[in-house]
Amino acid sequence: MKRIGILGDIGSGKSYVAREFGHPVFNADIEVSKLYKKDKKIFHNLNKILPKFITKFPIDKNEVSKAILDNKHNLKKIVRIVHKKIRKKMNVFLKNNRKKKIVVLDVPLLLENKLNKKKDILVFVESKKKDISKKLKKRKNFNQNLLKKFKIIQLPLDYKKKKSQFVIKNDFKKKSVKKYVKHILDNI
Repeated sequence: MKRIGILGDIGSGKSYVAREFGHPVFNADIEVSKLYKKDKKIFHNLNKILPKFITKFPIDKNEVSKAILDNKHNLKKIVRIVHKKIRKKMNVFLKNNRKKKIVVLDVPLLLENKLNKKKDILVFVESKKKDISKKLKKRKNFNQNLLKKFKIIQLPLDYKKKKSQFVIKNDFKKKSVKKYVKHILDNI
């Protein structure tokens, strides 16, 4: 099984690009949302360390945002708890798809949390800052300060780009993304 890891900036279109490969995708953001809605153990663990913010189940993402904005250390605490579970879910996904030719990993902190393997094919999604900014502002819970906090825990984009075997220049047009994806699939 070949593993394709999708890297890039927040809002660069990583999830869209991941789906365009047409192979099973592990989307960590979707899995985190499911944990907040369905996993009482995650709630209890977060409530224990952030009782002022995480007060009810299912977990409200706005409460998580307030905790992160209140104290820079809270994000690391949340990541420590949530990413253990995400790592387990990713391993189950990989096990369930072990007979597939290709799987795609859409995990924002793939390199930061050392979830990648040496043989992984890394694809960097590059987008223009103004396009990213326009896209992010359309999100219903967009918060510039929250965005800055998340960027702090991420490796520099230049580093991620250097580590990648392929770069997709995402102009947010389906035709060009499909062309890049086809090129990658033809070359792996």
